[in-house]
Amino acid sequence: MSTITKRLIAIGLLTLGSLFAIWPRTITERTRQGGRFVEKKVFRVPIKYGLDLQGGMHIALEVDESKQAVADKSEAIDRALKVVRTRIDEFGTTEPVVQKVGNDRIIVELPGIDDQERAEAIVQRSAFLQFQIVDESGALERVLPRIDAIVRQQLASGNVRAAPTAGAAEPEAPAAITSLLKPADSSAAAGRDSTRADTAAAAEDTGLLAGARNGPFSRLLQPGGIPGEYIVDSVQVPVVQSYLALPDVQAALPPGKVLRWGSKSLASGGRALIPLYVLDARPIITGEHLNGANPATDPVDGNVVQFTLDNQGGRRFGMETAKHVGDYMAIVLDDRVMGQPPVIQTAITTRGQITMRGQPLQAAQDLALVLRAGSLPVPLKVVQMRSIGPSLGEDAVHRGIWAGVIAVALVVAIMVIYYRFAGLLAVAGLVLYALFTLGALAGFDAVLTLPGLAGFVLSIGIAVDANVLIFERIREELDRGRAVRPAVDAGFKHALSAIIDSNVTTALTAMVLYWFGTGPVRGFAVTLLAGTAASMISAIFVVRTFFLMWLNRVPRGAQTLSI
Repeated sequence: MSTITKRLIAIGLLTLGSLFAIWPRTITERTRQGGRFVEKKVFRVPIKYGLDLQGGMHIALEVDESKQAVADKSEAIDRALKVVRTRIDEFGTTEPVVQKVGNDRIIVELPGIDDQERAEAIVQRSAFLQFQIVDESGALERVLPRIDAIVRQQLASGNVRAAPTAGAAEPEAPAAITSLLKPADSSAAAGRDSTRADTAAAAEDTGLLAGARNGPFSRLLQPGGIPGEYIVDSVQVPVVQSYLALPDVQAALPPGKVLRWGSKSLASGGRALIPLYVLDARPIITGEHLNGANPATDPVDGNVVQFTLDNQGGRRFGMETAKHVGDYMAIVLDDRVMGQPPVIQTAITTRGQITMRGQPLQAAQDLALVLRAGSLPVPLKVVQMRSIGPSLGEDAVHRGIWAGVIAVALVVAIMVIYYRFAGLLAVAGLVLYALFTLGALAGFDAVLTLPGLAGFVLSIGIAVDANVLIFERIREELDRGRAVRPAVDAGFKHALSAIIDSNVTTALTAMVLYWFGTGPVRGFAVTLLAGTAASMISAIFVVRTFFLMWLNRVPRGAQTLSI
């Protein structure tokens, strides 16, 4: 097999690989229409666009110090950056940008994402998971008179405002909600209902409920469907929160107990009702022992998140749940109780599940995502959020394409006019160069950005520059009186070192830009790096193969090269 045949086989394989990488194919795109996502099949080139070309979201996050002061913001941002990056990587967007800016800000860029609420919830959610036992001793009922007295005193002094009178009628107690974990059998549920009725009757007999409900605080709380659960009209929630925030009220709360709001509201008589739970302050286990979490669909419970604990967490969880068989256990995420607490029917070890209570599968996927990524070390707040419309991307693509077409046309014209036949060979190599570059971008799942288009056009100039060095050396050899073949060989040989030096320098610059740069700069660096590699192959290998083919076809005596 001759040298030219081997070269042509290599060029053919590169060409076929590039064509396969950029060949248009059917791709599923998700678009938002009328508040819901619609999937459609489109036939397009599989080269991904960046945020500036296809649109998307830009989110800026900072440490939220409204709840607690953070001594070292820079260190906290560094730890939060790892969690946010893990969540975004699992979010499924292509080539997201997650980076630290300064010492106190994280920038998140999500190409192709237009669901602001979902993206904001995923990056901002703390995802601190706890399992806590619901108090069934009536601890809060016993301190309600004291809390009412404190609130009356604060109302008289004008430190807090009174609850609005609208909707003051007592809401109905909600019906029992299905267990978040594995459902209880009918006998266990019946026993639980009997216990619940006995607890309510005992409370009424002792007078704990009768008089307490007339106070400014206690009248806003209505008994729920299970012990330790209270129902608050959504209109009154801000007032209840303001009362609970009072230092004297905090001091009067039962020791070893905490109050946590439910994550979902309940509907009754056209009003929204928010559950409030009294829980043991010490969790029986936290999410630090979480090994994994995955969304699933259960035939009984619907959409759920199935979780697994590590061995240490499983042993502890098993011992604690064995002590509390028959008690209610709240699954608390970011200080919010997920649904109505389930009854612990048996010891739970390394496996369990969280039921999403009629929420869509996407909600289960998002919850599993943030649980897998871990909890944020500090709370974050969104300080800036903006959407980049696709119309801006389309305009940028069209302008970038026109810039590339004009640049290529000028390069082709100059090469053909100035170098004539050799220029035609260089143009043929330039076509394969463009194909190799696009194939590399598509094959390595790189993303084309507006700066990337600029890098592509720049690398065209780099590819031509290598040919100019070769042709000028060939011209020098011809001027010295050498024959065409020796002149061509000498031209490629003597120009090789200069071409390698310039391209290696450009590649190192591109790698530095990629390492230290942000999204647009990285897009430029990736395209420049791919174009530099393709330009070396095109100039050194492809164009020389074209020269060798021409020299082998033309007899030595008839070989003339005007350059």
